[in-house]
Amino acid sequence: MDQRKPVWRTSSFLVYAGGLTVLGAASAALGYLSGHYGRGALTGWALLVLVVLYVVAHGFRVRGRWVAAGLFAFASVVAWGAFLGIAYAWFGWLHSNSSFAHFSVARLSLELLVLIAARDDRRRFGFPFLTLISAVVGWFFVIDLVSSGGTWTKVVTLLVGLGYLLVGSVSDRPSSFWLHLVGGALIGGVLLDWWHTTDTDWALVSAASLAYVLIAYMTKRSSWAVYATIGFLGATIHYLFSTASRMTVFGFQIGLPSISGWAPSVAFACLGFWLVLLGVLGRRRAA
Repeated sequence: MDQRKPVWRTSSFLVYAGGLTVLGAASAALGYLSGHYGRGALTGWALLVLVVLYVVAHGFRVRGRWVAAGLFAFASVVAWGAFLGIAYAWFGWLHSNSSFAHFSVARLSLELLVLIAARDDRRRFGFPFLTLISAVVGWFFVIDLVSSGGTWTKVVTLLVGLGYLLVGSVSDRPSSFWLHLVGGALIGGVLLDWWHTTDTDWALVSAASLAYVLIAYMTKRSSWAVYATIGFLGATIHYLFSTASRMTVFGFQIGLPSISGWAPSVAFACLGFWLVLLGVLGRRRAA
């Protein structure tokens, strides 16, 4: 099925809100049941939740309600992942203390099965939102396969984010929005993890934020501009509160901002004018 782009209306907002609320309620129900049943019974409950969500998705699909169908398909893929995780734990294949430091065929197979389900439902329902699951679980699968935590995991995460940027830039399908959204978050998260301490670090964050703005204009994806604004805001806050006095409260050292009365107003006014300037330059470029 060809992908269609949802139009943001009152009705679509209510369908999104309702579908995601149902997903949240199903997750809460499984959390409640996990404290009252053993793993075998909990696996049965998870299967019931999965079947109900998938039947509802196909019911809306048959009636031509493709947005509602797609949202319940999204919820069913999440339920599929939960069912697999609970079943794997019941069979003793998946351990709660498992981590990237230990290679796990069971964990990789679970991630792969979720990816297959998300891909199949995206083909069946043509709903771009399902790409969010594919992008997040795909990143998790890659770092789980080729890394064991630490710096190398961050490098792989950065490469995956750049890969999402590349694929999303050459595709004009509605699902590419989610590749840009996840890719920008992965790249930005790694850069902030590396650069978040010194003044030089935050200067690099500001430079990266400016690069994000350029990417936003080049790809016509505003999510990069949103991430850029967060980066500029973080840098402003860092430089504003970089000098701090110390006081002891109940034996703990607490930093107190040491700034003059006008400094916050001036700093955030400069940030605001800087963002306006970037916006105006972008409009002139487009014109």
